[in-house]
Amino acid sequence: MTTRANAEIRGRPLEGVKAEIIRRAGRLNPLEGIEAEDGKEVAQALTSLDRDHWAEEWCKVGLRYEAKADELEKNGADKRQLSDAYYLAFNYYRIGRYPCAAAPRQQEAYRHSLRNFHKAARYFDPALEIVEVPFEGKKLIGYLQVPRGIEKPPIVMHWGGVDGWKEDRQRAHAMLHEAGLAGLAIDMPGTGESPVLYTEPNAERIFSVMIDYLLKRSDVDAHRVGVWGGSYGGYWAAKLAFVEAKRLKGAVFHGSNVHYGFQEKWLRPALTERASAALFGPVGLFEARSKAMGVKTLDELIEVAPRLSLKDQGVLDRPSAPLLGVNGKLDDQAPVEDIYLLMEYGDPKEARIYPEGGHMGRTPGMKDEEIWAMIVRWLKQRLEQ
Repeated sequence: MTTRANAEIRGRPLEGVKAEIIRRAGRLNPLEGIEAEDGKEVAQALTSLDRDHWAEEWCKVGLRYEAKADELEKNGADKRQLSDAYYLAFNYYRIGRYPCAAAPRQQEAYRHSLRNFHKAARYFDPALEIVEVPFEGKKLIGYLQVPRGIEKPPIVMHWGGVDGWKEDRQRAHAMLHEAGLAGLAIDMPGTGESPVLYTEPNAERIFSVMIDYLLKRSDVDAHRVGVWGGSYGGYWAAKLAFVEAKRLKGAVFHGSNVHYGFQEKWLRPALTERASAALFGPVGLFEARSKAMGVKTLDELIEVAPRLSLKDQGVLDRPSAPLLGVNGKLDDQAPVEDIYLLMEYGDPKEARIYPEGGHMGRTPGMKDEEIWAMIVRWLKQRLEQ
């Protein structure tokens, strides 16, 4: 963030990021999946916020845990132990590529994270299938898990935002399985292994292609499919509620934008001053969003973002699948007003607003799982109708 065009974008200073690492390690996003002591170790080792240096320090810890997991595998450890060991290593690499794989060492960290996720996935229960679907000369990749003992369960296709990718959706998968639902985790446009950018016209077609694929499977009931998009990815769940109204039984718009959040009046302060939930502050949020959207500067992002408005695209009055809006009233990344806007048009919608909640509804003293459990209950109810 050294260019003059982006000079107004602020970020947490090094000491502030170090303090956040220590505060969040083992507890809060995006460091909830690591050991607290390792967070302190990395915080002490950081001498700058250079993204290559950031990735290098986290990868040192990841390599250490991967070696331990490899040794456990060599010695014949049980599946659960191996799954946990490789997934722990994955989490350190995942933080190394956070908030997006922009710098060379971050790209290397991302490759490490994929390798370890795939190692861990060999031992997941229920079994994880890596799905590859042809798409316009490329391929779409998803992670499918079907709960054991249930014949043709309904299925939820779900994804995160600009910094939480398909490998990060395992906690959501577990809750879906417990509710008797299959899960397909994928990358939204512009992130992970997705072959299209967030701003590409009709990028939602990747989700439609995945629905087409699911309809051909005999082990899930894709006539009872729901979608759940989180953070910046919630936009696609809202859009699909209209575009795929006939094929979806329910869509969850979780902490995202449909119109107001794409306007300069909201975007400029959100990406220069606020973004309290982002580890690096506004600069990290801008890095991840700009990479997903294929732009370089704040002015470019502010120019292209309004084109994403579902209001301006004229879809809000169209028939929609059942749609649930979820967010915190105090979110400074995505305006809660966009949920209210959805409710002002077309078919009736449902909403759960957390009055003391920030981004994604996260509320002091409340575990994220409480919010996810509410969402899963809603999806189960809709998909079983």
